[in-house]
Amino acid sequence: MPRLACAEQSGVPLHLVQRGRSRAPCFSGSADRRAYLDALVAVLAEDRCALHAYVLMGNHVHLLVTPGRADAAARLMRRLAERYGRYLADAYGHEGDVWDERYDGTPVHPRRYLLACMGYIELNPVRAGMVPAPGAYRWSSYRANAEGAEDALLTPHPAYVALGRSREKRCAAYRAMLAPG
Repeated sequence: MPRLACAEQSGVPLHLVQRGRSRAPCFSGSADRRAYLDALVAVLAEDRCALHAYVLMGNHVHLLVTPGRADAAARLMRRLAERYGRYLADAYGHEGDVWDERYDGTPVHPRRYLLACMGYIELNPVRAGMVPAPGAYRWSSYRANAEGAEDALLTPHPAYVALGRSREKRCAAYRAMLAPG
């Protein structure tokens, strides 16, 4: 069951956080992270959700999504857990849930908090001491949003698009917004 700060609404961005059961690792390496992202691609399309930012940490994930219908994010998280669980069962014989029973879902006000939430998500590996700079972490959307790398998972939110008329200007404005100080 999801833990939402308020009822899920179509078109309202949500910051979703899913933690490993008992805070145990969710990923044992690059193949696991790739499998999770592959499952995410499939369920995003099926559940009509737009992904704006993400990071795959060792024992949890952060996703910033805009659901296309009222129940889409809850369906997305359930189906994503099922697909990734099947991968773990096939790859390692893993039985049982890898995730805590609940995920956290918090609505994000686009004009006040969406860009800050994107930065919070993408800077997570730096705050955790995993990398010295966010672009050094492979498993986040930072390189797409801040450096212009292609990432088929992402759909830019209008608040992000408003940062500049070109991809280069948007990336530069976003990097400046995330710069220390």
